[in-house]
Amino acid sequence: MTVLVTGGAGYIGSHMVLALLDAGEEVVVLDDLSTGFHWALPPEVPFVRGDIADKALVQRIVREHGARSLAHFAAKIVVPDSVADPLGYYLSNTVKSRALIEAAVGAGIEHIIFSSTAAVYGEPARVPVPEDLPPDPINPYGRSKLMTEWMLADAARAHNLRYVVLRYFNVAGADPRGRSGQSTHNATHLIKAATQTALGQRRHLEVFGTDYPTPDGTCLRDYIQVSDLADAHMMALRHLRRGGGNLTLNCGYGRGFSVLEVLDTVRQISGRDFPIVFAPRRVGDPARVIAEADRIRDELGWQPKHDDLRAIVAQAFAWERALPHRNQI
Repeated sequence: MTVLVTGGAGYIGSHMVLALLDAGEEVVVLDDLSTGFHWALPPEVPFVRGDIADKALVQRIVREHGARSLAHFAAKIVVPDSVADPLGYYLSNTVKSRALIEAAVGAGIEHIIFSSTAAVYGEPARVPVPEDLPPDPINPYGRSKLMTEWMLADAARAHNLRYVVLRYFNVAGADPRGRSGQSTHNATHLIKAATQTALGQRRHLEVFGTDYPTPDGTCLRDYIQVSDLADAHMMALRHLRRGGGNLTLNCGYGRGFSVLEVLDTVRQISGRDFPIVFAPRRVGDPARVIAEADRIRDELGWQPKHDDLRAIVAQAFAWERALPHRNQI
């Protein structure tokens, strides 16, 4: 049965496409290429450039390819941008997801795996953060994703639909075989930005906030390697195909690193120093976000294979160094 991947030409979506192909699955990608790249997909993958809110297009793709499962990655993801442009984020992440879910249900999609975020927890009252902690997002990005979680749960109660919501913590690294990685030039991911700075592609790296209640004053984050995350999606797909019930699961390792610890690791791996500029806190950034990650292991049997910050940074650095030589169109 074919899997429709929205946002499949983007960073995480392209790794899901690779995982599906590696498993012998049929896949079709729908992406508007606002942040993704067609060249990031293997040439044999059917690709449609279009809007996830185009219900007629979505239903045509589902019918023509016989899709029964949907992995939904398409979204805007930058927290400060969501604060500056909340209505744009509600449009892209919530309104368009509503149209996609309606089209999927109407076309006979049976399973949806939804790309959500730890931002739904806001400034969590407990760290590590369990899935049963009441959501309390502090920025429009987190709210836009939480609204889609609610819509998906309500749709599943009303229709022949089952789902898994995966709440990502900080995704990083690249495919260990060098087939895909974070390719958006101005991406805000810390490890991406730091490797670009180490390579001289940015003049300096900004560190936002040094007065957080953490050991070194900078934010603590739980970094999950992107291929491990794709594996979590594959296990979620198998769970649903076996008749498993709806789930909401954290995707992280349960361990946090500070911004300064990450930058030290980038210096060590790259063998290069680079300038840092300390700046005020950004609006909407919580101090500590670390996953309680037992449930995904218990429910899906997921076991990470790349849980090592140095390896994650080395993958990201290798990808960044090779990126200018790729056919970026």
